[in-house]
Amino acid sequence: MTKHIRLAPAALLAVAALWGGTFFSMKSAILRQDVNSFLFTRFLVAVVAMALLRPKFFRHLSKDVIAKGFFAGCFLATGYILQTLGLARTTAAVTGFVTGLYVVLTPIIGSVLFHKKISRRTWLYIGIATVGLALLSLHGWSVGTGEVLVLGSAAAYAGHIISLEKWSSGRDTYALTIVQLATCALLSGLASLWSGYHAPPDTGVWTVVIYSALFATAFAFIVQTWAQAHIASTKVAVILTMEVVFAAFFAIVFGGESLTLQVGIGGALVLSAMYLIVLHDA
Repeated sequence: MTKHIRLAPAALLAVAALWGGTFFSMKSAILRQDVNSFLFTRFLVAVVAMALLRPKFFRHLSKDVIAKGFFAGCFLATGYILQTLGLARTTAAVTGFVTGLYVVLTPIIGSVLFHKKISRRTWLYIGIATVGLALLSLHGWSVGTGEVLVLGSAAAYAGHIISLEKWSSGRDTYALTIVQLATCALLSGLASLWSGYHAPPDTGVWTVVIYSALFATAFAFIVQTWAQAHIASTKVAVILTMEVVFAAFFAIVFGGESLTLQVGIGGALVLSAMYLIVLHDA
């Protein structure tokens, strides 16, 4: 096992922690700025910051990198937009669970498109993670338009994970990440035109935008793009389900929410699934 393979799970776990923490910080900001405008500003700030930090990145922008980055970015942007539309039509808890179903959809899509064989042991770990997600997120259930939209977002996130597994290796991580995020900025910007773009209304929202752009977007997707050159997509999907665990943790520590037995068991199951799938080969 190489050094990069050993580091990749820890790096992805750090990404899950960043995303889980962002849920808590974004909650009030989204109430003061419409979501598509927020996403456009977030992705645009991330792209500008990355370009300023490494202005010579364009030297690595081959036609291949642009094409692969754009395609992966379309999956990512579609996931964000569908998730946002679904969130407006269902509860946050159900949204969290259905989005987390990319842990199931990732190996299914990979198996259908690329004939990847998934072991019974891996399916067991995926099942454990899914039950844990349900315990963490669900407090009642109904199926409607919102749930269907969020399920579409889960499929898009699964497509993004699979595409990065196929295309990250051998390509410049920084350039590939910028193309993905620029694609997200473009598509979310177009979506924001539907109701008109609105800039962040106050310093508080700008603070959340800048934090989420620099850490939960630019840094996080650089790490994910790099890590997926060294680890299988099925493992990536299970590790990233820890985002929901971190979101619950931050809500309890900083938001004053209570730790119920159901949430505790759900978190333990997701954590166990992550540990088992990283410990053993997928």
